[in-house]
Amino acid sequence: MNSAKLIALVCLGVLGAIAPRAQADEWNQKTIFTFSGRVEIPGQVLDPGTYVFKLMDSPSDRNIVQVFNKNETHLYGTFLAIPDYRLKPAGKPIITFEERAAGAPEAVRAWFYPGENYGHQFVYPKVKAVQLAKANNQPVASMPNELAQHTVTPEPPVAVLKEAPLKAQQPTEEEVEVDAVFAPFPPAPAELPEELPKTASDLPLLLVVGLLLLGTVGLLRVANPKRR
Repeated sequence: MNSAKLIALVCLGVLGAIAPRAQADEWNQKTIFTFSGRVEIPGQVLDPGTYVFKLMDSPSDRNIVQVFNKNETHLYGTFLAIPDYRLKPAGKPIITFEERAAGAPEAVRAWFYPGENYGHQFVYPKVKAVQLAKANNQPVASMPNELAQHTVTPEPPVAVLKEAPLKAQQPTEEEVEVDAVFAPFPPAPAELPEELPKTASDLPLLLVVGLLLLGTVGLLRVANPKRR
């Protein structure tokens, strides 16, 4: 299995009451996941149970995710995420996990709303991102350790998350700019060659030009019979 272990979980009531809430849920991508074991999100560990993941309504141009309990009466945290791209969108909610050390709870990598190519990859505190990068042998998005405490405050720290400096932790412990590793958009298709190869000779074109010249001469003779 590759470094990001993919698990399609059973999602209960993904759209809640489908008819009256479908539009609102599609807008904030509300998804309900039920975990059979403990899972880690940035800064804390969730016990087995049912949780609500959804995008926060904020003016920030960054992906901000909130995690609630089943009834949405308790907010576990407000988390920063970066876009995560899938070539083929799934027909049901998908959540992916990072590989973990023995005995440690699985760390949520990203979640995808049905039909969407872009999901939301969690940004972890640097110390944890370094561990995950080594365990998975792939880069992990990170933010300064001291900002992790803001994700679990009662009031959503949108201003803090909006200005947080993001990095990417490499498996080699090298720290690089997040844009150098995680492209915001999928790779562009290969460019077409500047000059297409020739697939035929110029002979047909010459024949057409010759016929046009003959036709022109014939018309001129008809128009000027004295010059025959």
